[in-house]
Amino acid sequence: MSERLVILGAGESGVGAALLAKQQGYDVFVSDGGMIKEDYRSTLQLNNIDFEEGQHTTSKILNAAEVMKSPGIPEKNELVKSIRAKGIPIISEIEFAYRYKGNSKIIAITGSNGKTTTTAMTYHMCRAGGADCAMVGNIGYSFAKQVAEDPKQLYVAEISSFQLDDIKTFRPDVAVLTNITEDHLDRYDYKIENYIDSKFRLVMNQQPDDVFIYNLDDEVTVKTINNYPIKSTLAPFTMSKQLPQGAYLMNAKMHLKWKTEEMQMSIEDFAVKGKHNQYNSMAASLAATAVDIRKDKIREALQTFESLEHRMETVATIRSVEFINDSKATNVNSTWFALESMEKPVILILGGVDKGNDYSLIKELVKEKVKAIVCMGIDNRKIHEAFGDIVSLMVSTDNAKDAVQSAFHFASKGDVVLLSPACASFDLFKNYEDRGHQFKQAVKEL
Repeated sequence: MSERLVILGAGESGVGAALLAKQQGYDVFVSDGGMIKEDYRSTLQLNNIDFEEGQHTTSKILNAAEVMKSPGIPEKNELVKSIRAKGIPIISEIEFAYRYKGNSKIIAITGSNGKTTTTAMTYHMCRAGGADCAMVGNIGYSFAKQVAEDPKQLYVAEISSFQLDDIKTFRPDVAVLTNITEDHLDRYDYKIENYIDSKFRLVMNQQPDDVFIYNLDDEVTVKTINNYPIKSTLAPFTMSKQLPQGAYLMNAKMHLKWKTEEMQMSIEDFAVKGKHNQYNSMAASLAATAVDIRKDKIREALQTFESLEHRMETVATIRSVEFINDSKATNVNSTWFALESMEKPVILILGGVDKGNDYSLIKELVKEKVKAIVCMGIDNRKIHEAFGDIVSLMVSTDNAKDAVQSAFHFASKGDVVLLSPACASFDLFKNYEDRGHQFKQAVKEL
C-alpha cells in the first residue's frame, strides 16, 4: 500500500510536487478549489495523476497520510483547520522536495526585499563558476519539479515566509536573509513577531558547517537574531563598518572576507546600480563564496549581471522623460529603495492591494523627490491620506493606460515616471508581471 499524499493547490509548486510524488511511488491526489490552468491540467493528465478542480472533496482529502499545501492557502482556511484537527501533518513543497534532493547542496534565500534579485545574482555567479545548478522556488521552476525532472548538484532557491511556515527538516547549506520589513502582516495576525519567527525558520535546522548570511544594517534582523538558537557559521554584510569575516562596503569598494581569502571590487564595476543592489551584490557574493565559487568568477558575474524584468527596469525615454518599471515593488520598503536611488524629479505611480502598508516610511523621500503621484488601484484613499498634504498633484486611475498618460502629462523634460506601486497587484491585474507588461505596453503607445 503506497502512502497517500494529498496536494492542495495545482499551481507551479503543487503540480511540481505531484510529479515528484508520483515518481517516488506515492498515491497522489491533487485538489484545487479554483480552476486549474490549462498547461498544469494537461501535465497532471499526461502523468495519470488523480485531481479535482473547482471543489475540495473532504472524504478524499482527510484520508491522507500527509498533506502538502500551496503557500497561497492561509492557516485560517476551513479545510486546513479540519486537516489540523485530524492531526494530519501539513508540509510545504520545499520540505517535500528536500527529502529527495540526494546529496545536492541548497542555497536558500528569503527576506522581505531583494530576495529575487539576490537569488538571480547568486545563480548567475554559480553558473559563471561552472556549478551544475538550477534556480528554483518562487522564481523559475518549482523545486520539486526540478528534483523530479532534472536534478542538479546545487539548487539556488528563493523562498517565501509562507513556504517556511510548513517545513520540518528542510536544511539549507547556505541560508540568506536579506532583510525583514512589515510585509504580509495580514497572514500573520498583524503581528510582526510571527512574521519574523517565520523568516528565522530558514536557519532552524542548520548545523555548524552550514552558513547563515544576513544584513547587519537591518534593524529588525539585528534586534531579533539572538532570540533564536542559531548553530550555523555567521557571515554578515554591512555598509557601516569593517568586518573580520563577511562582506562590507568601504570607500566605494566591496570587501569580501571568507576563511583566509579576501577580495575587493570597486562598486563602479557593478553592472547594477543603487544602494539596494549593493546589498544584494554583497549577499550573493557571500553565498557564492560559501559554495566555493572562485573569486574571479564572482567578480566577472557582478560585471555582467542584467537587472531583472519588472525590477527598476528602464522601459523607454520619451521626449526626455524616462519611464521605469518597478512593478515588483509590492511593499513600501521596495518603493523606498526605488525612490532612494532616484536622481531626477519623480512622477510616482502607486497603489493596488494594500497589505497593511505604513506609508510614513517613504514620506521623507516623497517630500524630497516626488512632484506628482498617480494612484493606480481600486481603493486609493490611504495614499491620498498619506501624501495629500505634501504632494499637490495627485490623481486616481484604474488602469495602466490612464496611469501612464496622466504621469506623462505631469512630467517635464528630465523627469522620471516611476511605477513602484508598494502594493500587490491583484485588484486590477493578474500579478505584478501582468501589471509591469501593461505599463510597458502603455508607454510604447504614448
